[in-house]
Amino acid sequence: MNIERLVAMANDIAAFFAVEPDQNSAAEQVANHLKKFWEPRMRNEIRAFLQQGGAGLSPLARRGVERL
Repeated sequence: MNIERLVAMANDIAAFFAVEPDQNSAAEQVANHLKKFWEPRMRNEIRAFLQQGGAGLSPLARRGVERL
């Protein structure tokens, strides 16, 4: 899967959880979703992408990926 698609998916997941008033909880929910529904290869790719700067990841998606 290409990284642009993973970034878009992570941002969509983050947008879903963004309504959570507690942003730490929202980031944890993003991370939990990624752990539960993304295969290890996808998680590894998005983590590596974040380490390279993570351009395009929303702030909440970024915080979620950091918790992986």
